[in-house]
Amino acid sequence: PGAAVRRQVQLVHERDEGGRLSIGGQVYDLGAVERTWVVGGGKAATAMAGALASLLGEHLAGGLVVTRYGYADPGIDTGPIEAVEAGHPLPDGAGVAATRRLADLLRRATDRDLVLVVLSGGASALLTLPAEGLGLDDLVQATELLLRSGATISELNAVRKHLSQIKGGGLARLAAPAPVAALVLSDVVGDRLDVIASGPTSPDATTFADAWAVVERYGLVERLPRAVVAHLRAGLEGGPAETLKPGEALFQRVQNVIVGSNRLAAEAAVEAARRLGFNALLLSTFVEGEAREVGRVAAALAREVVTHGRPVPRPACLVWGGETTVTVRGQGKGGRNQELALAAALALEDLPGVVLLALGTDGIDGPTDAAGAVAGGLTVARARALGLDPRAYLANNDAYSFFDALGDLLRTGPTGTNVNDLLFIWVY
Repeated sequence: PGAAVRRQVQLVHERDEGGRLSIGGQVYDLGAVERTWVVGGGKAATAMAGALASLLGEHLAGGLVVTRYGYADPGIDTGPIEAVEAGHPLPDGAGVAATRRLADLLRRATDRDLVLVVLSGGASALLTLPAEGLGLDDLVQATELLLRSGATISELNAVRKHLSQIKGGGLARLAAPAPVAALVLSDVVGDRLDVIASGPTSPDATTFADAWAVVERYGLVERLPRAVVAHLRAGLEGGPAETLKPGEALFQRVQNVIVGSNRLAAEAAVEAARRLGFNALLLSTFVEGEAREVGRVAAALAREVVTHGRPVPRPACLVWGGETTVTVRGQGKGGRNQELALAAALALEDLPGVVLLALGTDGIDGPTDAAGAVAGGLTVARARALGLDPRAYLANNDAYSFFDALGDLLRTGPTGTNVNDLLFIWVY
């Protein structure tokens, strides 16, 4: 993440001037800036803030970033930028308190200041500031009900943005009239700025009417916290302010720059594989769907290489990225990458010379301490030799226990970044 920031941000010192800051090609005259602040959140917030602190030095007035518990790396010097840890994936009181302090800082910014924002995966939960009249419990209950109802991520975001002071352009509104430059490490398939971290510096095309339609569609009017229902109804009547919309004048002073993404990570992985002598190919960075089904597709691709030498001959390294999902039916433990790997292992049974690795780039796959798992043509045979039934583990959504017994979990610890998932298929 730090390197990704440094690729997009450069400080040019000029004699008798305060210097110029180039961000994604846009230049800011620091001689005309009174104070430069850094705020933001996400699993990579500390690394990104550290890169800016190192670059800006004395030009930096201060700031605050919020990251997940265990991710505020003490080895990274963030200078005057305070790094606070909070809850993820469920927001907690520490996150609300930190975001409230961040909002107070932004409200003090003037048109002579410059606000730099760092955003990465996890920021949607870590930067939590309920709308006036709502509490943290209201937001958590509403989110859980929407998730259980089967609402899509777009429907979920339409509601959440209208219950927050930060999401849907809210952070940019708090910083007004200061110019804002957001450095975004994307954890979203397709890199949509209005979806990443729920779009705190991006316009939101949805309305209170859209949010209310979602609530009615899933029969949640009587089940949501009363304060949430009252807030949404008031929004329909023009009470609370709408989220910021595309084309609003405020966004003329807001810049969003994607500094890193799943695509960039996958491309770098392909180049590394080629340097190691593999015939490497990036297949896609838009992979979505049920994890076990995606795992079977991965196995089919491996068989294609083994049988026909397509799409590249051996030694092959196929790479793809994206984010799958798991429909939980069992009582086991695991994550989407571990489940993908287990399904692939079953489909790869007795196929020699194939190794598959599915991982989450943040080092965390589901509610486990593993980033993912390794599988191959011998995985099933090894498991059965230990008395394990792979199909039973898959049916119980218990991929973690399965791979833990084999010693095939990938444990990296927190990586300090988050750009979705990567899948590697090696055929020797």
